Amino acid sequence: MAKVKYYYDSETLSYRKIELRKRDKIRKSMIFLLASVMLGALMVLVMYQFIESPKQKVLNRELENMKLHYELLEKKIGQAEDVLAGIQKRDNNIYRTYFEANPIPEEQRKAGFGGVNRYKSLEGFNNSEMIIDATKNIDILSKQLYVQSKSLDEIIILAEGKEKMLASIPAIQPISREDLTRMASGFGWRSDPFTKARKRHKGMDFTSPKGTPIYATGNGKITRADSGSTGFGKHIRIDHGFGYVTLYAHLSKYNVKRGQKVKRGDLIGYVGSTGRSQAPHLHYEVRYNRNAVNPINFYYGDLSPEEFKEMLKIASQEGQSYD
Repeated sequence: MAKVKYYYDSETLSYRKIELRKRDKIRKSMIFLLASVMLGALMVLVMYQFIESPKQKVLNRELENMKLHYELLEKKIGQAEDVLAGIQKRDNNIYRTYFEANPIPEEQRKAGFGGVNRYKSLEGFNNSEMIIDATKNIDILSKQLYVQSKSLDEIIILAEGKEKMLASIPAIQPISREDLTRMASGFGWRSDPFTKARKRHKGMDFTSPKGTPIYATGNGKITRADSGSTGFGKHIRIDHGFGYVTLYAHLSKYNVKRGQKVKRGDLIGYVGSTGRSQAPHLHYEVRYNRNAVNPINFYYGDLSPEEFKEMLKIASQEGQSYD
């Protein structure tokens, strides 16, 4: 039951009942309703600030989980950067040094990204700075990986070329040690066996019985297998590429023909005494860029240090050549 309110009428000296007009009742109700709405909104705001809703709890958990994953991502990026830095260091200081290639400049490896803002679409969010920073680090790492990948592709090409070169350069004796009687004459000034005059000997003479196998000292292509060169008799020339040519002279017969490709260790002919020769032997020359060089420096493939030392001693003795 609603409370009845009275007021004191001084003229009649009595209490009179307060009668509210309909307009006043509506206004009072509106004020009450507005106050209730404001109070309710205030309570909701207070609850929102201090009491998490289920949806807010889910969002906060996802945010914390994202921050944790970001920290883990940063650690992984750091580890990847350390590994890449080690590869880059070996690339410049070992691989490229070995293959005689110029190192990749640091500014090329770590060049930034110019032009328009690549990360504009990531701006305007609550965690934009964190997202942009992570994206930028990944982009830089990706570019460095691309540069390193291209470098390793180049190293593979250099390695293949180096492998081909190492297989082509003369590296063994043309006659096996089991078949060799002796190394008769070395590279340098020697006495001519026919004129007895002092003459520059451009190769090495290996004495061995007629018919002893002769082997290619490196991979290459037969450019000559004939007796058309004065003094050499039946002889073979192999072009190994990279500026190297080897010559095998005074053969008794051939086992190859002009234009044929051979590999190191292939049988190419047999010892003889054709041409300007005093006795059965092999005259062997190594030429680099058309200049005769000492063949003794090209036996690293099948001589022990002791054997090389002994051959060097014999080769340095100035005596008479066999051709």
